[in-house]
This record gives sequence, structure tokens and C-alpha cells, in this order.
Amino acid sequence: MRELTAEVKEAMKKEVYDFFAEESDRPAEEITDSLSVMEDLDGDSLMFVELVEMLKGQYNLDIQLQTVGKYLLKHPADTVGEVIETLYLVYQYENGIVELERE
Repeated sequence: MRELTAEVKEAMKKEVYDFFAEESDRPAEEITDSLSVMEDLDGDSLMFVELVEMLKGQYNLDIQLQTVGKYLLKHPADTVGEVIETLYLVYQYENGIVELERE
């Protein structure tokens, strides 16, 4: 398991906010954890794929999109905050994410 430091968390959160701001044509200051990706930002599941691919390159992550998809079937990420929390888990556990149980 990879350590998720406060610095990495902050950097990832900023990257996610910037990503959703650009994709939804909004200022980054308007993006909050409680916004629904689909309803408030007119997003789709491909946005999550793009985010994973972007972070995969930046953080040298060993994760398959199929693995993330399996995880998301059991643990959907509907809000920006849920997307961020899921990406933190991807960072920490990479392909081991499917073995996690989340409340």
C-alpha cells in the first residue's frame, strides 16, 4: 500500500477540481465536493476514466480501468467528493482496490 500524504491529497483534490472546472466550463472556485458529477456538472462516466488515466501518468499508478470499473459497480462515485475519495483509494491500493470493502 502506498502512503497517501496530506500533500498528495491536496494536489489530487486540486487536479480534480481543475479537471471538472475545465470540463464543465466553470471557474474552479465553483467546484465543491457536494456537486453531482452527472446532474450539476453534466458529466459522464468517461470523465472518471480520463481522470484515472491522467493521474495514472502523473503518479505512476499500476491500475487497470477494468479494475476501477469493478470497484465502482459496488461503490458508485456520484459527487465530486466521492470521486476524490475513490481516487485516493486508487492511489493507495492501485489494482488491490477491488479487494476493499467500503461502508
